[in-house]
Amino acid sequence: MIGPFRDKYRFLSNFQRCPLVYDGIFYPSAEHAYVASKTLDLKEREQIALIPSPGKAKEYGKTIIVRPDWDQVKYGIMKEIVRIKFHHTELREMLLATGDEEIVELNDWGDTIWGICNGIGENWLGKILMEIRVELKNVWPI
Repeated sequence: MIGPFRDKYRFLSNFQRCPLVYDGIFYPSAEHAYVASKTLDLKEREQIALIPSPGKAKEYGKTIIVRPDWDQVKYGIMKEIVRIKFHHTELREMLLATGDEEIVELNDWGDTIWGICNGIGENWLGKILMEIRVELKNVWPI
C-alpha cells in the first residue's frame, strides 16, 4: 500500500507543485485548480491562481461562494485535474512506477472523503489516482 503522500510519494499529493492549465487558467498546483473550480466566478478563479501556496489556496477556498452544483461535479472535476497533472512526463513515469499497489491518501487532518483518517474514509483521491494509472498504462506501457 502506498500512503501517506509524503517523501518519495509526495508527488501524489495535490499540494505538489505542478503547473497545469485547467479551464483556460494556469495554476501552480492541482490544489489551486481544484479550489478555483469551486466557484463559477472567473475573477475569483484567476485570483486563486495567484495565491503563493497550495495550502493558502485551500484556506482561501473556505471563504468563497461555492457553486450550487459542487457536490454533483466535484469528483469529475478532481479526476480531470489529476489527469491533467499526470500529463507531465516525470509525474506520469512516477505514477506508473507504483505498479499495481493500492494508493491511499492517508491523512491526520480528518479528510474522510478524499482520503482515510484513523481508518475511516472513502479514499476518492486514491481511487482516482489508481484509475488514472490504469488509463496511463493503456497508453504508456512500461
